[in-house]
This record gives sequence, structure tokens and C-alpha cells, in this order.
Amino acid sequence: MNPIQELVHNFQELLGQVPEFLQPIILMLAATIPFLENEAGVVIGIVGGLNPVLAAVAAAIGNFASVLLVVMLTSGARTAVTNRVDAREAEAVAAGGSAATLVAARPARPESKGRIRFKRWLVRFGVPGASILGPLAIPTQFTASILVAGGTSRRWVLLWQGVAILLWTTISTILVWSALRFVVGV
Repeated sequence: MNPIQELVHNFQELLGQVPEFLQPIILMLAATIPFLENEAGVVIGIVGGLNPVLAAVAAAIGNFASVLLVVMLTSGARTAVTNRVDAREAEAVAAGGSAATLVAARPARPESKGRIRFKRWLVRFGVPGASILGPLAIPTQFTASILVAGGTSRRWVLLWQGVAILLWTTISTILVWSALRFVVGV
């Protein structure tokens, strides 16, 4: 037995000590963590000896649940901020000023390089492209938060984040299963 096969075998024994009904829940929890997400959940599940389909479904559900939570929280924060800005502008107009004067009085902050790059990327590829390509650079939770904070519809973001999660989970599952099966020989 080579060292990788031994490592996989030991990990499977360790995971085998956890009750079977808890194993998918552990994968779901692992998939909620940014930077680990569904890809790490799939690896943990398949290397741990779970059925690849079960590991993929559990990881995808966990990742989507965390994205859903982030989208709802970000949407609520954005609504609160925009309502507050609108109220201030209404107060300024009622006090005899104009909304344009209030906006002109705000100090202009230069946009960061990252924000400029993201806006360019969003204009070029749209929400579908940002959602599908986003996991190559940043976690899905961050991508979803940026999109919703920028004013994109929650439904549109959730739809495309779901598509991206399914796509990347499927790719990860096939790659991990194939590597274990054909390269490692487990």
C-alpha cells in the first residue's frame, strides 16, 4: 500500500467512526465555510468513503444555504442603507436645499482598483459570468454579497449562484472520484 492509499484508508476509518446519518451533515457544514465550499466538502466526502452523489448533494446544499444566508443579510443591509440615504435627501429637499446639492456636497472617494476591476468584469460577463467564474478567484459567498450590494436582484443572484454551485460541484465530484479511482487506485 502506497502512502496516499494508506492516508485515504486511515481517513476512511476516522470518518467511519462518525454515525452514518451525521456524515452528510458534516459535509454540509464544511461546504458553508468560505474558501472550502462545495469543493472541499466533495473531497472530504469521497475520500472519506461516501457515495460520490451523496457527497456532492450534501456539499452543494451546504454551500447554497450559506450563499442564501449571505444574500438575505446583504440585501437587508443594502435596503437599510438606501432607505437612510433617501431619507436624508428628502430632509435636505424639505429644508430648502436640493438633492443635487446634497450629493455635490459629499466628498468624492476614489474607487479602489479591485472595485474598478470587478465592475469591468461584471459589465463584460454579467451576473452569470461573475457567478460561474467567480469561484476561480473568490468564494461564492463573497461574489453573491458583492452582486447584491451593487443592486443586482436577489433572485437573479441566487439563480446564477445555484447554477455555479451545481456546475463546480459536478466538476469537483468527477475529478476527485476519477483521481481516487484511476490514479490512486482506491
